[in-house]
Amino acid sequence: MDNSVFFIRPGQVHQLGLKACCTGYLVEFNAEFYHPKDKLSIQRLRKASNKNYCELEISRFNKLQNILSSMLDEYTCKDEGYRDVIKSSLDIFFIEFGRQSSNPRGIQTAANSYTHERFEEYLELLENHIATHKQVAQYTDLMNLSSYQLNEIVKSSIGKTASDMINEHIILEAKRYLLATPNQVKDIADQLGFEDTSYFIRFFKKHIDHSPEAFRQSFK
Repeated sequence: MDNSVFFIRPGQVHQLGLKACCTGYLVEFNAEFYHPKDKLSIQRLRKASNKNYCELEISRFNKLQNILSSMLDEYTCKDEGYRDVIKSSLDIFFIEFGRQSSNPRGIQTAANSYTHERFEEYLELLENHIATHKQVAQYTDLMNLSSYQLNEIVKSSIGKTASDMINEHIILEAKRYLLATPNQVKDIADQLGFEDTSYFIRFFKKHIDHSPEAFRQSFK
């Protein structure tokens, strides 16, 4: 559809059919590149990700398109600080998208709304408790859900299990510490709640195919 925005979560199963002569922008980023820390920015990103599809009025769509065009120019030219400009542009994009798409076409069912709210609750709990809570049962206790219910919520949202998300979040936090701090691996393991550094190294290598130190060195 013309003047439309699609937002796909990481790992979400999707199929996009395009007709001849379609034009548009494809923006891909991972949490290592863009991961807002303040609560308001996190809420904006989540609000945007709620709307897998949104069709906008042309004047409003053009405003978003200008932001995307500017981001493409930055990425193409790669002038000094271009990465920071792109991150800032993403902030602006999500603010503008939230303003403009308060009433997207399509009605969200009560069931979908409930699933989304509980999924977002799970994401927030992961953010706050990943260093101390690494078992699905710990989160189901906090959410007053069964393991089956939580897995169904996560699977219907992004096609993964609750356990998959726990492991991915641990790895993501580990990568941040490895790339953004000079901390030793044993200190990072401790910050993430691993009492045994050797186990943390094995866990990391199982998911990344590299040891934590080798991963860090690969970015130098």
